[in-house]
Amino acid sequence: MSKINGSAALGKSAVEFAQQAEKLSHRLPQNGESESETNNDGVAVEALFPAPYDPVIVTADGNRLPAVSFEEAHRLNLLREELESSSNHSLRARDEAVSLSMEKTNASGDSPEGTLRKSMPPSHTNPLFPPLPLYGPPSLLRDIQCRLLRVSSFFLGLAFLSVIVLGALFTSIPPFFQGLWHRMAGRDPDADRPFFEEEQRRKLLRRENERRWKRRRSFTQAHKQDGDQEENDSDSGGFVEGGPDPIVCDVGYYARRVGLDVEEYQVQTEDGFIIDLWHVYDPGEYTALPAEERAHRGPDVFKEPPRAKAPGHPSSKPPKFPVLLMHGLLQSAGAYCVNDEDSLAFFLCKSGFDVWLGNNRCGFRPKHVLLEYADPRMWCWNIRQMGVFDLPALTARVLYETGFAKLGLISHSQGTTQTFVALAKEQRPELGDRLTVFCALAPAAYAGPLIGKMYFKFMRAISPAMFRLLFGIHAFLPVMMTMHALLNARVYGWLGYKVFSFLFNWTDRRWDRGLRDRMFQFAPVFVSAESMRWWLGRECFAKHKCILSTKDEWRAEELEDQQKHEASILAAADRDMEGGDCDDGEKRPDEARQHHARRHEKGSTAWYNRQAPPFALWVCGNDCLVDGEKLMRRFERGREPDVDVVHSRVIEGYEHLDVIWAMDAVDRVFTEVREVLWKTCGARERERCRVPVGCEDVEAWVRPERGSGGGGGEGDPDGGLQSSSSEDLSA
Repeated sequence: MSKINGSAALGKSAVEFAQQAEKLSHRLPQNGESESETNNDGVAVEALFPAPYDPVIVTADGNRLPAVSFEEAHRLNLLREELESSSNHSLRARDEAVSLSMEKTNASGDSPEGTLRKSMPPSHTNPLFPPLPLYGPPSLLRDIQCRLLRVSSFFLGLAFLSVIVLGALFTSIPPFFQGLWHRMAGRDPDADRPFFEEEQRRKLLRRENERRWKRRRSFTQAHKQDGDQEENDSDSGGFVEGGPDPIVCDVGYYARRVGLDVEEYQVQTEDGFIIDLWHVYDPGEYTALPAEERAHRGPDVFKEPPRAKAPGHPSSKPPKFPVLLMHGLLQSAGAYCVNDEDSLAFFLCKSGFDVWLGNNRCGFRPKHVLLEYADPRMWCWNIRQMGVFDLPALTARVLYETGFAKLGLISHSQGTTQTFVALAKEQRPELGDRLTVFCALAPAAYAGPLIGKMYFKFMRAISPAMFRLLFGIHAFLPVMMTMHALLNARVYGWLGYKVFSFLFNWTDRRWDRGLRDRMFQFAPVFVSAESMRWWLGRECFAKHKCILSTKDEWRAEELEDQQKHEASILAAADRDMEGGDCDDGEKRPDEARQHHARRHEKGSTAWYNRQAPPFALWVCGNDCLVDGEKLMRRFERGREPDVDVVHSRVIEGYEHLDVIWAMDAVDRVFTEVREVLWKTCGARERERCRVPVGCEDVEAWVRPERGSGGGGGEGDPDGGLQSSSSEDLSA
């Protein structure tokens, strides 16, 4: 009898596990497929937790599937453990139960998850990171609903984009007529631009280079029979692929223009996405690896030991310290390569750093080890997955290829957001052990006033279901990528600037306008509708205006800071008064306020623990998109006692993109970034690596003792916070 009961319990456990596995599997066998044909390879067998609340699903063939809810993943593991502990033959029973359950599913025609409506989770369970939908394996009903959503979102999204484009064009009319009026009056409308003369000089230089290239080309064509066609074009200004300077979406081309080159690596994340990593190198010092060496190495990160010796480097020269750059929202890492010699990536490479450019999932070419473009699970991710999975995978690959234990990280805009999220103590704080410093350009932790614009309010007003109806459950406005492929590069660049300027309220006043069209060749890229919903939807960033604190939490912190400030003023006033004692049993006003302020210990609401790397911040003083100064105040007021801020700067007059594209960014930003990277890289690395150009006199930064106050204080040039105005920078 007990044997029968045990068999029944085992069978029940097997069925429950099989049903849960179906829910999370890649696909189910189609009608007519046998078990031997499918081999159950796509069936979910286990959930892994790279971060405490970010599981990934492992299939029977060892591949990975992206985000599912914590509860569903945890239940799969519990059922697996229960099944394995029930019998030594649990694996056989599980496979049989899975096969039987699949046959039932095929016979009934229903998927384990049912309709998309049932798969949508409640959107209020997490105030900062609401749960993502759980779609389950494909079924006929799910595929039909996905197609309907793609059709509806195409037309509705196209209508929304058309309104934005028309708005951008309409707002361009007054400046156009104003410029026309200036020209009719004999004045150059661009004469008031900050770098007008330098822009004109560079424009003439580019024209001269083009003329020289044409003369050289005519000469070589006339002497083909003499074997002169292969003559070096190095003095044509770097126009390796053509003197007329075609506008192309190719970082390698722009690297070759300045005497460098780029090789592309494929990196697999822990949830199965294949993302692009670009390595900028000097061809005179490094030999590009063969394609098979640059393929992805599987989903495990921080588990492989680094290469014993980094290939491609001559043994006679010291290695360069590795630096990883992460890009902003709707951009790719090509944004760091569009200003010729003054591009941040090329500046750092020529200064003596080993530069790696990281891209996020999907990018220009959406790729996954199992999922296809049309599968909604391919697009079921937001900023949390970009931080928890993409950034560690890129970091691990760079460390593997270079043989270093740590690297320097530079991020801009959304790149800073995913880094802030990844380093949080509830996410992947161990990433901080692999970073020597985190350089945040235009840090995006708090929302700026732009979030109150009408079109952003519209995004917050609609429900999650309406958002998905309008923008779909796949890529966000993929028609933008179609326009990129169809439109002339100059037309696309001009239109891209007008639209992004209209949306995000920035201008090109500090950019080299002659290069503006190529700046927008690397944007936009494919992003998920879910990631845009996190930025703009009613329950996420746009509501709380902060990435790691709810609106109530950070407002309470500001109120507490205000009360502390008032208490200090009252205390100072009381010290100046004679005979200011209060009656017995009554607290002095400053004591009452201080008692209220002491309710929270220092750092009790901190986002980071002691694993966090040093931070360096460059805040744009005229940035309407994000509020970097509010983030600086968080560090100044001791909210993050375990974070050392080694550099902090407010650059007056800078807008959101000026920090990487302004013509004076080399002097005002890049040189400081170079010095911060070198002074924080560690004594061992400073002895091992070559000294970057311009860093010969930069002293090593020594991390202060934790008991001395953590984040440092204003005025400390190395260990503490540095704040300066634009006048200080000019000096």
